[in-house]
Amino acid sequence: MTTTFPPVPIPSATLEELRVRDDAGRPPSPYTDGEGGAPLRCCLRSSSVGDRIALLSYAPLRRWSARTGADPGAYDEQGPVFVHVEDCGGPAGEHPGYPWAHPGALRVLRRYDSRGHITGGRLLELPDDAQAAFARALAEAFADPGTAQVHVRAVEYGCYHFRVDRP
Repeated sequence: MTTTFPPVPIPSATLEELRVRDDAGRPPSPYTDGEGGAPLRCCLRSSSVGDRIALLSYAPLRRWSARTGADPGAYDEQGPVFVHVEDCGGPAGEHPGYPWAHPGALRVLRRYDSRGHITGGRLLELPDDAQAAFARALAEAFADPGTAQVHVRAVEYGCYHFRVDRP
């Protein structure tokens, strides 16, 4: 039996707030994407040429801790994320797989406990079967009963990609 660990996009209520003022306190600077391929955290897809997008600052643990009462302390970090400027409806379909899973890409999977503190991490260089590699790495992370969630980030830019919650 294979356990699936669905990626969680930025919640729609949070996106509404970020589209007004991001977590660094700045208003967005929307633009028309002329190249395509930006990893959109609102729908977990890549942008297409002509999409209206913005690069915003997002603090995932701060947002999560505000809802749960956790105190991530110094682990409260923020970083850049691309989103559609307007509501796009979120991800299409049911857990189609892990987005931006290109062979050779470097990802870090950071484990957090219920307080929002880092309890471990793992570097993952994506092989040809990136989906299976993600599933194994996430199973390993959730084998620790103290892991409440895992954040997946790009190593190259440190960008937050998505969160996976304990099943």
